[in-house]
Amino acid sequence: MILNNKTALVTGGTKGIGLAIAISMLENGMHVMITGTSDESINKALNEIPEKYKVNLLTRVANVVSMEDMILAKNEIIDTWGSIDVLIANAGVGYFDPIDQLSERAWHDTIDINLTGVFNSVKCCVEDLKKSSGYIITIASLAGTNFFKAGAAYNASKFGLVGFTQAIMLDLREYGVKCTTIMPGSVSTYFNGNVPSEKDSWKIQPEDLGQMVIDLLNTPARTLPSKIEVRPSQAPKK
Repeated sequence: MILNNKTALVTGGTKGIGLAIAISMLENGMHVMITGTSDESINKALNEIPEKYKVNLLTRVANVVSMEDMILAKNEIIDTWGSIDVLIANAGVGYFDPIDQLSERAWHDTIDINLTGVFNSVKCCVEDLKKSSGYIITIASLAGTNFFKAGAAYNASKFGLVGFTQAIMLDLREYGVKCTTIMPGSVSTYFNGNVPSEKDSWKIQPEDLGQMVIDLLNTPARTLPSKIEVRPSQAPKK
């Protein structure tokens, strides 16, 4: 894919992995919309993005749980740039409690955002992505194949996300749409209350995943890495 002037929607694009992916795409000449759940999160993200790239940037407050929000976001991209070429379904949350302590709200929030939110994002974009022979990349987790204690909600959402992405990959490749799920292990982000610091230097860095997305978009059209497991190359230092 020639990336210059291609267009992308990045959900959960205001921090961490989503923001790093958005910046990587902007650096490669793409037009990018990032969504977040509040004006505050959008404004924080804008402080992290170099001024020279903002001419190719759209921002929007949108909740992936709302199909209406996602349709409006996609329509703004089409109205502004004429097409959508790439969807990065990144928005996600994590609640980690054993089943006897896991609340209904935590369960529903996790499934609604991590799984239904991806469905909404894909569903509202899919016809336009078919027109552009575009690319869908979902951000899952190694928790999508490795279960762990207190992970019932998160494991369920990410196992489901991996299965969803692999199934739509088979649905859409006949239209020239490529689908990949990236399954990172430990990443230095603000996820689950972490504050990135030097102690996270051994982890995957968000910009590493940004580069991975660029590499995927540049993969020859005949080749599809449909599922990618990513781990830190070294264990944490004790």
